[in-house]
Amino acid sequence: MRIMPSSKLGVILGGLPGTPRVVIGGNHATPWEALRLLDSVLPQYRLFALNAQHWMPDRPGVVLETAFVGPGMRGKDTLRYFPCRLSLVPHLLKSELPPDVVLVHTSEPVRGTVSLGIEVNVLPAAIEAARSHGGLVIAQLNRQMPYTYGDAVLHEHDIDYAIEADAPLPLTAHRLSESSREIGERVADLVPDAATLQLGIGGVPDAVLAALTGRRGLMVWSEMFSDGMLTLERAGALEPARRITASFAFGGAELYKWMDRNERVRMLRTEKTNDPALIARQPRMVSVNSALQVDLFAQANAARVHDAIYSGFGGQPDFVVGALHSPGGRAIIALPSWHPRADVSTVVSRLTGPVTSFQHSFIVSEQGTATIWGHDSSTQAAQLIDQVAHPSAREHLREAAGALGFRLR
Repeated sequence: MRIMPSSKLGVILGGLPGTPRVVIGGNHATPWEALRLLDSVLPQYRLFALNAQHWMPDRPGVVLETAFVGPGMRGKDTLRYFPCRLSLVPHLLKSELPPDVVLVHTSEPVRGTVSLGIEVNVLPAAIEAARSHGGLVIAQLNRQMPYTYGDAVLHEHDIDYAIEADAPLPLTAHRLSESSREIGERVADLVPDAATLQLGIGGVPDAVLAALTGRRGLMVWSEMFSDGMLTLERAGALEPARRITASFAFGGAELYKWMDRNERVRMLRTEKTNDPALIARQPRMVSVNSALQVDLFAQANAARVHDAIYSGFGGQPDFVVGALHSPGGRAIIALPSWHPRADVSTVVSRLTGPVTSFQHSFIVSEQGTATIWGHDSSTQAAQLIDQVAHPSAREHLREAAGALGFRLR
């Protein structure tokens, strides 16, 4: 690894031929200084990131690519969306979408190594893919990035060039609505002591964690975690003999400080955290994810809204399958019964878009809980209408259920 001034690195990047593909860390670990430098010297390139945040380059010459759309790419005319489960994105990068440049955001060097900190995800696979065909790996070194262990640790010889750019990491905090609190408490009722947890992103997962502080012996195998994990740790809810396993994290400054050089936290690459076979080995795996819609066939759509891509498959199908195969495992979809912005029911008669996941154990809203697993299709539909749907949508859904051939009791 050669640490150099930005001006010298700019000359190297400016000499890249053609339209290179650049892979960067997404979520809250984007190497903004390195990305701004690259964007200033390359007239055209393809930019691949998962859950890209605001302020992504958006100009002629830049093509945006992703398998999970974040706010920084959502609705952009130049977006190329590649449908892919998160566990398979590393294979996508090694085969169909090999990177020419990988930009990573790391800790400062420690004994010949750096750490990817809060974002491991698909970056190790991207680095391997770039190095296999002569691509460049460039690091933005930041002393404010936590040093985490596991697959986050990179040897300096894995990196070609680096710039030093200290900057605070973006901070995230979710305000918990009354609806989210109600859903969180209902989901928490389905989580036993000594369960293994996976929770997605947003207010509902945070509300679930807040409602679990009284549990004991909880374990974590998740693609991500946020501030609620620190709450569980401090409450004594987590099993002290087990490491907290995830692939990325984002939250507040306290969370990042707690993660720094914490042997309890193990950050692994996506191929491991999201492998359904490895998920299935976790005891009493409880997977909690959200959705934009569910239908009377108990199918969930978390990817598209109004015929446009909103996010993507993400890790939801990986964890739903893994949890269902875990001894004592449960796959839960949690969502509000009504979209306040769109002013529509989240329970619909039939999805019009692609299915993100199906065959869940439970579907939960602030209205109640539908037990899906082990019931025939008509009973599932009846429970979704009576227990999950908003009261104002129930009559229409009952009529639709009859037209779809469900026999409601």
